Amino acid sequence: MATMNISLPNPMKDWVEAQVRTGRYSNASDYVRDLIARDQARSDKTTTTQHFVEEGFGSGVGSRSKDELFAAAVARAAANNAL
Repeated sequence: MATMNISLPNPMKDWVEAQVRTGRYSNASDYVRDLIARDQARSDKTTTTQHFVEEGFGSGVGSRSKDELFAAAVARAAANNAL
């Protein structure tokens, strides 16, 4: 595993140490790794969402009414909940 040294202002260092003291993390490195993993997951979700937005804009104007769209969304949600 690679190592990396970082500098933090005292209030941030205190925060990290407090997070470790809660017992959720065994050390500061575990806390930082968790933060990075969460940021990566958030970034992946943002990228996926942006892809869907661009795909939607690229598909043009739809022809279904809002009632038809709502009914389709309800049916899709019900199908997903049945899994």
